[in-house]
Amino acid sequence: MSPNQAPSLPQTAPQAPAGIAAVRLSGLRKEFGPVTAVDGVDLEIVEGEFFSMLGPSGSGKTTVLRLIAGFEQPTAGSVDLGGRDVTRLAPFQRDVNTVFQDYALFPHLNVRQNVEYGLRVKRVPRAERRQRAQEALRTVRLEDFGSRKPSQLSGGQRQRVALARALVNRPKVLLLDEPLGALDLKLRHAMQAELKQIQRDVGITFVFVTHDQDEALTMSDRIAVFNAGRVEQVGTPVEVYEHPASAFVAGFVGTSNLLSGRGAEAVIGRSGVYSIRPEKIRLDPDLSRPAAPGEVSATGTVTDTFYAGATVRYVVSLDAGGQLSVVRQNSEPAPELADGRVRLAWRHEHNFRIPEDKEHTDA
Repeated sequence: MSPNQAPSLPQTAPQAPAGIAAVRLSGLRKEFGPVTAVDGVDLEIVEGEFFSMLGPSGSGKTTVLRLIAGFEQPTAGSVDLGGRDVTRLAPFQRDVNTVFQDYALFPHLNVRQNVEYGLRVKRVPRAERRQRAQEALRTVRLEDFGSRKPSQLSGGQRQRVALARALVNRPKVLLLDEPLGALDLKLRHAMQAELKQIQRDVGITFVFVTHDQDEALTMSDRIAVFNAGRVEQVGTPVEVYEHPASAFVAGFVGTSNLLSGRGAEAVIGRSGVYSIRPEKIRLDPDLSRPAAPGEVSATGTVTDTFYAGATVRYVVSLDAGGQLSVVRQNSEPAPELADGRVRLAWRHEHNFRIPEDKEHTDA
């Protein structure tokens, strides 16, 4: 292999982990008049998995969640829960519960009564529903808040009450439709850790819908990335981030550089489209310093600098053509960029080639 040649990486479709399928979607399609919202989705979600469906608005992820819950009927395809075909069953006939972004707590009921409500509808005896409600509140660490009204709770506490209300029914699958979307950033980060811990404690399958890439990467066992009604890639957070299956995934999940055309040929030594994550690139103001063995090197000019607290992002226009973003931690000494000229370097293995048939996937 020549020094400018990127190593070839095997392109294999990630397989679902071993285990019983809690949710299996086969050829799922949903049309709303002339609009196809879901276009031939096949997914298998294993029991006990924290599985996220990630994508931009209009990508079909929420519609898939509603198809699993039974709130929508598919135009084609099937939904299996625990090996049982539930495609034509009503929502109350499916062993799932849903937590929405709007928690929809009853303001006139206290916390315990809100959690008990579903059990009352099912005519569960009073003593049993009290016990189960208290267990659910203990799971979300609100066992001492049962007598409070929703108006007396913080946003994070109301979110946990909604979660307890869903868990008290002991569903096999819990569906969560962007439940953290209404929270401020600091509370959102705190609740991500809480929600993941709760999922580990109760051990049931969570299917989580989000458009937040960091949220999906932080919380998930596996992620399905949606685009235009289809699944672009399914894999662990590491697989999806480090080895994107398409240009869309590379650009949507985290921040990525795409190098193609003459720029790719000049810098990498091969044609095609390559993804290089900005944190993998080293920025050096000394243009005379040679690249280390096993590195790719390119020169360019810094055209923009963005300060983001913990990091600084540099946008560099390459002499060979194309543009790359570079992220530097603020713990590192700031480089002196008198004339903006820099040399960029990164390891060969951090060039990831986008598969040929998915290079031009529309975002």
